[in-house]
Amino acid sequence: MSNATQPAHEPGHLLAVHDIEVIYGGAILAVGGVSLHIEKGAIIALLGANGAGKSTTLKAISGLVQADRAVVSRGSIHFHGKDTAGVPPNQLAWQGIVHVLEGRHVFPQLTVEENLRSGGFMRKLSKRDSERDIEHIYEWFPRLKTKRKTHAGLTSGGEQQMLAIGRALMTRPELVLLDEPSMGLAPMIVEEIFEIVTQLNTREQVSFLVAEQNINVALKHAHYGYVLENGHVVSEGRASELLARPDIRDYYLGAKAA
Repeated sequence: MSNATQPAHEPGHLLAVHDIEVIYGGAILAVGGVSLHIEKGAIIALLGANGAGKSTTLKAISGLVQADRAVVSRGSIHFHGKDTAGVPPNQLAWQGIVHVLEGRHVFPQLTVEENLRSGGFMRKLSKRDSERDIEHIYEWFPRLKTKRKTHAGLTSGGEQQMLAIGRALMTRPELVLLDEPSMGLAPMIVEEIFEIVTQLNTREQVSFLVAEQNINVALKHAHYGYVLENGHVVSEGRASELLARPDIRDYYLGAKAA
């Protein structure tokens, strides 16, 4: 996939995050100065070691930091040019931002298809529209169609990750926040998931912000990347350029230790 240069900050970005600071419990600084932006139709990689602030940044964007008793204490987040401060997560999802959490979090006692239907509840789709959307998800994830009547808790880790993404797509989002989609999965499954993400981006113009420790797969499929270290953006650039830089691997992502 070809890599495109991200333009400088300017009005009209799908998402613009400016110098945000996130504090947990009124005392613990988790993110201390993150700025990034996403153009419509882009795949952006958010890279960094465990604890760098990737998940917190995604939760700040989706509004889910509130559930962790954290606050965005500085900076701003704009979606379609509108400040999202104080907007609850369900309203942000209605506006087009959907968050696929780390660890997949499917409903294990519901079937695969019931999980997908739950993703469409927010939009109050008619039965006909819901059926059409589900069939569309099955076109993207044929593995799920074969397991449609299986309880989600009995499916594989890769299938659960596909289900979590498919359920998110049922909300008809413009921007999908993916948190560590490769965690605990075999390389072949990871590649399959990222190929589907790339196709969704190319054919459906769904934008993605993907938080990942696996820099090879993330940058292979992304247009642009940001590197976090200790809650700060320490580097950014075109995906192909970041992938070629040894300092990104050696110092920011701990590749030497690995």
